[in-house]
Amino acid sequence: MTEPMTLRARVQAPVKEVRHALTDPAAMRVWLAEHAEVELPGRYAFWGRHTPEGDAPRQRLLHADDRTVRFAWTLGGVEATTEFAVEEDGDDATIVSLSQSDYDHQEAIANTSIRGVLQTYWCLALANLAEHLEGRELTPKIDFTTPDMRAEVVVDAEPDAVFDSLVDSEKATRWFGYPLAIEPRVGGRFAMGGLDNPNPAVIVDLEPGRRLSVDWGPVGVGTWELDGSGGRTRLTLVQSGFEGELPPYGAWGGILAGLSELRRFHEIPDWRPIWAG
Repeated sequence: MTEPMTLRARVQAPVKEVRHALTDPAAMRVWLAEHAEVELPGRYAFWGRHTPEGDAPRQRLLHADDRTVRFAWTLGGVEATTEFAVEEDGDDATIVSLSQSDYDHQEAIANTSIRGVLQTYWCLALANLAEHLEGRELTPKIDFTTPDMRAEVVVDAEPDAVFDSLVDSEKATRWFGYPLAIEPRVGGRFAMGGLDNPNPAVIVDLEPGRRLSVDWGPVGVGTWELDGSGGRTRLTLVQSGFEGELPPYGAWGGILAGLSELRRFHEIPDWRPIWAG
């Protein structure tokens, strides 16, 4: 069953700057896609390896004004509608709303269609939009041309602090934005939604301050490796051993979007999530 999907992100930049980043092809090639072409009011297109089915542009502009960009996007053989909208949030911040029609959450869970990636794809894109406009290093994007899922970032915090935020249920829930119940030991549960989850992931490797591996079942084993130097942590993520013909790009996108918030959690004073109610 398809349903509309809506996301709201808070960006620390004025509306005019955010709208420019949403419609300027040079900016879009930084935060969104490998390739972008925009000629308003006639064309709004993006494609490349960081876009699902990105071998060609598949968007058709429907409407654009000072506050809204709306386009049709054919993905997985279905033409759906995507819309960006911006509104002021105080003097120097903006709420960016993203609405996506014809989204089927079951496709995301079952990993049966490329359309199942849309929620986490847009979460990561909005996180990178915020990082671009706030002058921060971007989080690695999904590469839809390869099943090799590996990313590396540097977090401005000690390895022990970063590791603690990966295995402490309360801290992980704060930065991930969804309830997590974690038993920090080999064989312990890593449960989305809480320990009542009948099918939790399982921790299969844990070395305090250095390594955490979680078996997510059909979407494979996710490993976080930490290496510290000079008060900073090099964090390497790998997702491997997944099942099925379609790589779990949706799950990988969720991990990367979470990684963006993890970095902000450690690096931004008076941190609060970018996601608005």
